[in-house]
Amino acid sequence: MAIESFSDVLAFVHTVREGSFTRAAALLGVSPSALSHSVRGLETRLGVRLLTRTTRSLSPTEAGERLYLSVAPRFDEIDAEIAAVQELRDKPVGNLRITAAEHAANSVLWPKLSKVLHAYPDINVEITIDYTLSDIVAARYDAGVRVGDQVAKDMIAVRISPDLRIAVVGSPGYFAARKKPRSPQELAQHNCISLRLPTHGRLLQWDFGKNGQEVKFRVSGQWVFNNSSSIVRAALAGYGLAFVPEDMVLEHIAAGRLVRVLDDWCQPYPGYYLYYPSRRQSSRALAVVVDALRHRE
Repeated sequence: MAIESFSDVLAFVHTVREGSFTRAAALLGVSPSALSHSVRGLETRLGVRLLTRTTRSLSPTEAGERLYLSVAPRFDEIDAEIAAVQELRDKPVGNLRITAAEHAANSVLWPKLSKVLHAYPDINVEITIDYTLSDIVAARYDAGVRVGDQVAKDMIAVRISPDLRIAVVGSPGYFAARKKPRSPQELAQHNCISLRLPTHGRLLQWDFGKNGQEVKFRVSGQWVFNNSSSIVRAALAGYGLAFVPEDMVLEHIAAGRLVRVLDDWCQPYPGYYLYYPSRRQSSRALAVVVDALRHRE
């Protein structure tokens, strides 16, 4: 195959992967029209249509899907081998993409990595806030962060935090007009600030445990958010009770801005783990990140 055909196949692969000539062109540093011309040239040489184009979208045809599934992994293998050769340099180098929920990114990834990456200027880290428990292989992430009981068994998992606890808090102003709940059942009498989970669209249940008794409670209230920071802000403003990781509110509790309730019902749960597929073990850049994040008792 002529060298230009390899270039056109690569253009086709990126177009299918991005689902857009515009996005693929930006990634490759060419114009959308040039990229479209490359794909049309490939279709002409192969004598078969590879993409179905409309004014709003494009998608691979049956032949295009077959070609993509066949060649895309091979280009990924080439990228991986090139990255492996780059790792032979004196200093670790590479781009790492990590997916994590907001709390893990703010409480673990940033504090730990910001302390060490100044010493590794050739390591670039991209952190994506994501609550959807993405398939990191399919989404082309190098690693992900989840609590311990959510990590797939076929992944390498490294503990990066101690066990965690939830805190239920409200402002002094909120409690001025309401009795503090003494059991999860009494939450039905309170305005609770909820978290919407993008994985299935439902609201997060509030889980409690005490003396071997477990309680899952569906709360309701005036405000619903899809991130914990906004929930804390609403609690500080007196809009209701928040159910958030305790490290997010310990400073507010100590300062008297928030009051903790149901503390004896909030039991520890597994901490965060960094996980990644075994094929990434050879990356020196990933090794630096893993060592920086590793939880040490």
